[in-house]
Formats: sequence, C-alpha cells, structure tokens
Amino acid sequence: MNINAKNVDFKNLNEALRSAGAECEISSCLGQRFIASGLSDKKITINGIPGNALGAYLNGATIEVMGNAQDAVGDTMNDGEIIVHGNIGDAAGYAMRGGKIFVKGNAGYRAGIHMKAYKEKQPALVIGGKAGSFLGEYQAGGTIIVLGLTDDEKPIVSNFPGTGMHGGKMFLRSSCTGIRFPSQVHARCATDEDLQDIKEYIKEFCKYFGYDESEILNSDFTLITPDSKNPYKQMYVAN
Repeated sequence: MNINAKNVDFKNLNEALRSAGAECEISSCLGQRFIASGLSDKKITINGIPGNALGAYLNGATIEVMGNAQDAVGDTMNDGEIIVHGNIGDAAGYAMRGGKIFVKGNAGYRAGIHMKAYKEKQPALVIGGKAGSFLGEYQAGGTIIVLGLTDDEKPIVSNFPGTGMHGGKMFLRSSCTGIRFPSQVHARCATDEDLQDIKEYIKEFCKYFGYDESEILNSDFTLITPDSKNPYKQMYVAN
C-alpha cells in the first residue's frame, strides 16, 4: 500500500498507516511527527523526511527511510529496526531499551542518551558517519557504534562523549587521539575479541548500505566502558 503524505498532518498519516497492510510505502513525507509510533509487525518505507520521534516506542516494526530524519529517532523504542539512508538529528535512540537503529550518515547531539538494556533486550545504535557532543550521555546498557565513514577531518565524536555513562559499551572506529573522555569511563584499544561483540551489527550495517565488512572490522577501534567505581551507577541503578 502507498500513502501519499503530501499536505497530510501527522495524526491522519498515522491513522492511515495503522490501517494499512503489513507492508506500506509513504511518499512525499515532510516533517510529520511520531510516524509508526508503537507499531509492530509492519514493514514501512519512507520517501522524504520524517519529523521528530520517528518510531517512538516502536515494538517490532521495521522502518526504512530513504533519506534524512529529524530528532529523537527511535525514542524509547522497545523492539524492531530503523534504517536511515542519510543523516539524523539530535537525541537518536533516546532511552531505547531494545531493537536496532542503523544510520548511514551522521548523528547530532546526545545520540544514545539514556540507552538501557534488560535481559534479552540489548539495543544497538550504529552510526556510519560521525556523532555530535554528549554521545551516550547517561548510557546504562546496550551498544553504540560510530564508524566515521566520512571524508571530513572532524573527530569521530565531538565534546563530552560518555558523560554520566554507567552501563553498556561504546565502540568508536578511531584511535581517538585528542578526544577527552570523562573520568568515569575507561577508553582503550578494542581487541579482536572485543570486536566479536559487534560483528553481527557491522554485517547488517554493510548489508543495508553497501560497505565492506572486513574493511571496517580491520580498523582500529576504541572501546569505551564505564568505570566499575563510577559514582553515576549509584545515582541511576538501584543495586
């Protein structure tokens, strides 16, 4: 089913999407918010630029955006996949607790903020380009991967990565020379054993965007993990 979103507000667009079949394509999307919020068991392709909170509370659906997306992609998503063939705005994966987000391009500020995990729920955010400041702020679980697959000379991540981090892992495809990390995290060169944790995510990223898996994995990665004596853990974790 095809839904033409031109001149359609976000409420009517989402009503049409919920009544559509298992596979749906949205055309002429231009800033409508909350697309596919809470949905499961659908495959949605979006042509155009979805607005804020794309896939918020997503519960198993697959969303593929053939371009850029705005802020708060995958806000508090529980399951499913979001694939973005362009750049994304700020706060991607905010408080996500399951599922996967794959972004071909860059991410804005605070990607992965408050990401968390519980038992089999292990969320992942894979950014193909570079990330803005406060990457993984207050991260409590899951995996954030930034690959730096761009030609510009900017650092792979901007200021204050891992601020307040008290769980999960962050992998940056860089030696991270010159990047200042907060005192509550450890940053070290990732080993081949460490990279086994992200091999499947890299494989899936390459399938979507046409990169070479071995070329990416045969690069230097920096692994960032919280300090076991991290005072933030006592602030945000009950035990």
